Amino acid sequence: MTQPFAIAVAPNGARRTKADHPRLPMTADEIARDAAEALEAGAAMIHLHVRDGAGAHSLDVALYREAVKAVREAVGDELVVQVTTEAVGRYRPAEQIAVVDALQPESVSIALREILPEGEDERAAAALFERMEKAGTLHQIIVYDGAELARLDALCARGVLPSAPLAVLAVLGRYTDVGATDAEFDAFVTAGIARHQWMLCAFGPRETEFMSRTALAGGHARVGFENNLWLPGGTLAPSNAAIVGATVKVAAGLHRGVAKAADLRRLWRAPPPVLAAFNSAARRQHEQPDIVHGSSGPTSTSPQGERANSKETQI
Repeated sequence: MTQPFAIAVAPNGARRTKADHPRLPMTADEIARDAAEALEAGAAMIHLHVRDGAGAHSLDVALYREAVKAVREAVGDELVVQVTTEAVGRYRPAEQIAVVDALQPESVSIALREILPEGEDERAAAALFERMEKAGTLHQIIVYDGAELARLDALCARGVLPSAPLAVLAVLGRYTDVGATDAEFDAFVTAGIARHQWMLCAFGPRETEFMSRTALAGGHARVGFENNLWLPGGTLAPSNAAIVGATVKVAAGLHRGVAKAADLRRLWRAPPPVLAAFNSAARRQHEQPDIVHGSSGPTSTSPQGERANSKETQI
């Protein structure tokens, strides 16, 4: 692999609060603190959400500007700063489009199913992507399964979305009792996600394991409290930076260099390396004793594995 491994930190998300973890950042100053710590630990990007006065997810432009300003003051341009248009059941596509147009962010993540609901008019979303292309916005499209990846490619072919390769974020797991699964990961690989510049996020305490498999398959990592609170071995992570640090160790163990923000900006839409759908090294890694969850592998029922899964279910 010739491309460095880019690590994005997702420090807060839209749903968790300090009741889930006292170190989860909610304010602009707390987000900036975590950005600086994550940069020091090896992150190349921060994916941030903002909260209103009641702690609820918001797409408020003023709150975003405050948070982005605080992060930039803390890290300069040493992190790609990505905002989200996540709807969380509160925002329609027109509102999501409006916040991108108002902010003109360096980077934005947009869920395919939210910005382009099936069966609805595609013109407004297509025009947004055209504007972002002209502005140089680093857009990343979120997909939740192989079928959505196929739909994304069909939209590219019809000119609704820009031509491939795109920057894509694949999501494993949900906020449910079941975190990321092997079947979800394998489905994305089989669907050919490696033809795009792709990142992976994985809900639950197997996060670091899935980042190892992603690095082997040529992808990049998004980690942090938005999706997972646990370090390898099942201990509660003291900070987002600690999770980033664990992911850096994954890259080092696989002899894949860690990207800086400048590398990520350069690679954002670059054609990815030619890769096998799932190379033999990845298969060997999957079959080896599981250093994260005990000797019985990713479906371990060791006490340690049970304890980590139980904790994640409770929050």
